[in-house]
Amino acid sequence: MNILRPAIIFSVLYLAGYQSYGQKFVNDFLNIGVGARAHGMFGAVTASTSDGNSGYWNTAGLTDVEVPLQINAMHAKWFGGIANYDNISVAKKFNSAKKSVAAFTFIRMGVDNIPNTLNLIGPDGSVNYDRIKSFSVADYAGIFSYAQSLDEEGNFSLGGNIKIIHRTIGSFGKAWGFGTDFGAKWRKGNLTLGLFARDITTTVNAWTFTLTEEEKQVLNNTGNEIPVNSTEIALPKIMAGIAYLYEKNNFSLLSELNLRINTDGTKAGILSGDKFSVDPVLGLEAGYNRKVFVRLGVGNLQSVLNETNPELRVFELQPNIGMGLKLGRLRVDYALTNVGSLSGVLASHIFSATLDFVPRNNTQN
Repeated sequence: MNILRPAIIFSVLYLAGYQSYGQKFVNDFLNIGVGARAHGMFGAVTASTSDGNSGYWNTAGLTDVEVPLQINAMHAKWFGGIANYDNISVAKKFNSAKKSVAAFTFIRMGVDNIPNTLNLIGPDGSVNYDRIKSFSVADYAGIFSYAQSLDEEGNFSLGGNIKIIHRTIGSFGKAWGFGTDFGAKWRKGNLTLGLFARDITTTVNAWTFTLTEEEKQVLNNTGNEIPVNSTEIALPKIMAGIAYLYEKNNFSLLSELNLRINTDGTKAGILSGDKFSVDPVLGLEAGYNRKVFVRLGVGNLQSVLNETNPELRVFELQPNIGMGLKLGRLRVDYALTNVGSLSGVLASHIFSATLDFVPRNNTQN
């Protein structure tokens, strides 16, 4: 019995703890980001994003998609392979003169094959391993995007998103949520400004839980709270970016500075208060012949407590690195970053691909 108890408690804590995590970090899986290019620049792409992933980073950037149809895909395994993160986006150009582009982005983050030991022990105290079933905890997002240029030169564009969120905890609980985003982009020569307001109308998730009386009894007996129907609200976040592109001969250097403004506040940020925080992020991308790219990003600038002296604070930051290769219609990107690890070591490998569909007589190099 003592051997089995940790397994029971682990499963119960995962179920009960996931809800409390969601209450504090609503839809946090949407803060991770899509595409290895952006990860290599630590997400500092609000102004420079120009492919189908713009539906996530700044919808207005969709107007820079130059091909009739584009597909972006990404897959990553995190936390020692426990969590899977998948993304695919499809962007379609409708009007070349107005640069109107629509896109759909699908995101899934999930932990699969979790043992459910809530029913391992029967009412009579007998142990039956056939009662152990597996379940998944997964978050889904479907983002419908549209963007259009407002001038003939295509220097000023606006875009918006409608998001549908679905979160599941096996058969125990599920939530549906809806929200909207808004983006703008302005270009003058090699200088670009970007603004993206995520969850601008707030995003509301409504949770419902279904547990049997036996499962509720197990939760009570192990000292865990029984999840109840509830509502989560994701507050607005604003990303502002300024980017400059330097080009000479076959060499290019893109630099971008982003400011991420959160309205929930954080004590760790270097510019933070009780109601808001401002987190600066810097990204660099060096390119050769528009085919080979090397990237660097710096973020997570924090003032944290010293482990040996709690009265002192230590300044910390996290660097990301990445690279990309463009082969005709295909672009392959890689980033080395840190997702979810407390060690501070760059241990998350991210790969993504972009495929352009163009007429045969207009194949891009």
